[in-house]
Amino acid sequence: MRPNRPIYLDHHATTPLDPRVAAAMRPWWEENFANPHSVEHAMGREAEAAVEGAREHVAALIGAEGREIIFTSGATEANNLAIKGAARFAGAEGKRRVITLATEHKCVLESVKSLASEGFEPVILPVQSDGLLDLAVLEAALRVPTVLVSVMAVNNEIGVTQDLAAIGVLVRAAGAAFHIDAAQAPGRVALDVHAVQADLVSLTAHKMYGPKGVGALYVRRRPRMRLAPLFSGGGQERGLRSGTLPAPLLVGMGEAARIAASEGLLDAGRIAGQRDRFFNALSAEIEGLQLNGHATARVAGNLNLSFPGRVDAQALMRAAPGLCVSTGSACSSAEIEPSYVLAALGIPQGQARATLRMGFGRFTSPAEADQAALLLVAAWRQVVAQSQAAD
Repeated sequence: MRPNRPIYLDHHATTPLDPRVAAAMRPWWEENFANPHSVEHAMGREAEAAVEGAREHVAALIGAEGREIIFTSGATEANNLAIKGAARFAGAEGKRRVITLATEHKCVLESVKSLASEGFEPVILPVQSDGLLDLAVLEAALRVPTVLVSVMAVNNEIGVTQDLAAIGVLVRAAGAAFHIDAAQAPGRVALDVHAVQADLVSLTAHKMYGPKGVGALYVRRRPRMRLAPLFSGGGQERGLRSGTLPAPLLVGMGEAARIAASEGLLDAGRIAGQRDRFFNALSAEIEGLQLNGHATARVAGNLNLSFPGRVDAQALMRAAPGLCVSTGSACSSAEIEPSYVLAALGIPQGQARATLRMGFGRFTSPAEADQAALLLVAAWRQVVAQSQAAD
């Protein structure tokens, strides 16, 4: 464990920078800081080559070609470009329906809903109580001509993994485009764009031990997936995302992708063992602890737990200052209302308010997992005692 530092169990919000990624980035901050578009001189060409190498690593992570990767500022931009870009380009064909799920990330839900002002029909499908999509519900929705279906690979709150291959079959048969928000997937689950018949896939570096501020969008070439760009500029990234590419960040994303591709499955197996040990330790001491989301169709490091005894998640976190956990999405953490993801699962507000999300990661040690369980059990007992005393 790191002395005098909280135990970090919030890897769905962000991951620490892998030291190997930091080392790969450093020369492009200090030794060669050239603009990768300045190919008239040697330093610019070297920076361009580094960027293209990173592009190949990101592509290899999801079974794509380098020229199918468009770099962005992160998954939020990639999701906006995929959803709005695909709808606006294809809107002239007469298809107006855009489908997503009630448990998607806010940037996906808001992107889909915003298209209503442009004459599109946003369709937000429900999920089952375990967080999984009922394929029959999607199939029925696709009977109306549809531009795009957007489904998250791994839910950022409950860790549930959707059956992307089965969804891809339905979407392709309906003649719609298939977008996957895969921000939480790399290094946690295997993803091959051809196996799932994806047309668009959003990625971000900081959820796979890379730097913040950089992401990517896979855009299928054959048959070609067409998008309208979100903004104008110098025409970089095949005209889809103008702006100077940040070479150090892209090198970092490329290295993070390389490591995720080579070590992700090993990480997942070790992390699952620590998560299960942690969960078992909590369950042995806290009767009535509730796991939210499907028990097995989930990533290795995720636990979304509702605590019994009329406790409040915020109070639990205050009682355990030595832990870094959360109540849900970091992008919605300032909201007072309970998680909309848990509400979509049919979880009552009282239970949702007593829910914490834990995310284990590559650098979580067994000792940290054990200590975290002790701290959380002690915090729960303290909050329950305070609640009973108040009565």
